[in-house]
Amino acid sequence: MSLKEFTRNRWTKFIFWALLYILWVIWLGNFWWLLGLGVIFDIFITRKVHWNFWKKRYKEGEKRSAANEWLDAVIFAVIVVTFINIFFFQAFKIPSSSMEKTLYTGDHLFVSKLTYGPRVPQTPLTVPFTHNVIFGKESYSTLIQNDYRRLKGLRKVKRGDIVVFGFPNGDTVLRKAPSEDYYSLCRFYGKKKVISTLGPVIARPADKVDHYVKRCVAIPGDTLEIREGLVWVDGVQQPSYPGMQISRNLEKVQNDYREIFPFSPDYTWTRDEFGPLWIPEKGATVELTRENLPLYERIIRVYEHSSVEEALAAGSYTFKQDYYFMMGDNRHNSLDSRYWGFVPEDHIVGRPVVIWLSTDEGKRFPKNIRWGRFLKFV
Repeated sequence: MSLKEFTRNRWTKFIFWALLYILWVIWLGNFWWLLGLGVIFDIFITRKVHWNFWKKRYKEGEKRSAANEWLDAVIFAVIVVTFINIFFFQAFKIPSSSMEKTLYTGDHLFVSKLTYGPRVPQTPLTVPFTHNVIFGKESYSTLIQNDYRRLKGLRKVKRGDIVVFGFPNGDTVLRKAPSEDYYSLCRFYGKKKVISTLGPVIARPADKVDHYVKRCVAIPGDTLEIREGLVWVDGVQQPSYPGMQISRNLEKVQNDYREIFPFSPDYTWTRDEFGPLWIPEKGATVELTRENLPLYERIIRVYEHSSVEEALAAGSYTFKQDYYFMMGDNRHNSLDSRYWGFVPEDHIVGRPVVIWLSTDEGKRFPKNIRWGRFLKFV
């Protein structure tokens, strides 16, 4: 048998795709999917079922339909790209200047989900190639909701990583102002007024909140402090990254407590003088009091769906997952963890790896293309 005949042999094709499929099932960790080997066997060997039912089976000499061929190509592309987006890479566009001059507004990135491990979709019923909105309406259905589960990645989030994650406060948005921080508006103007003016309110699952990109400056178990705009972790000053911007006009006065996490008059922190703050880690237990409750209340109630009252009565709380503290490199033009607190591990999406396109929205084509950032690694 020649090499050409070997590669075209149906048993060779079946064994190749079956092995790839088995490796994927092992990674997925759900062995019920091994039943799919029957489908692969039928596709390459028995050929009893017309799996691509949308594609017409032509008789010998019958004229082929161009429309049917296009439909087949489109469906195949949707399946392949969706699979890649879920488990390997996803495109992402930088929406704001919070990371300049590290990442620019208009940078288009490929985000690796393999680095930290892809999340198994919690909300699988979604219009292909959309995240949470299409034509001003939700592009997903919550009819099926899976528990959070992350597949094994190459490594965990490290201090200093640039990370794409779900906006922690994005679980609740306003129909007329979906990009605004609902909780911040409620603190300043009152819930009733905010909803009556900008509502109704929309609740989003954790995997359908808007995506943000920031730098991780503290990981689980760290004690973080910001002194004169500089980050210290466990008493050690952290490095200033290339492109990081810190204003010379540091704030020496107290912010409105409703603006800076943890939104309590008992904490006189500012964006430049912040902490010390311990970052919760999975399995760690913290003594819980009325004084430190503002730091951990949202974690207990929202991210871990536990009872705040029971935790207070017990006098302690054990965390169910890891948390991170994120900051933008453009320190004085970044809404980050100083303004909304911890980022839960189940909100982590991936790590940007390459800029495949960068455009300046203030200019016209072709001057809007930043050629120097084309295929630049992050």
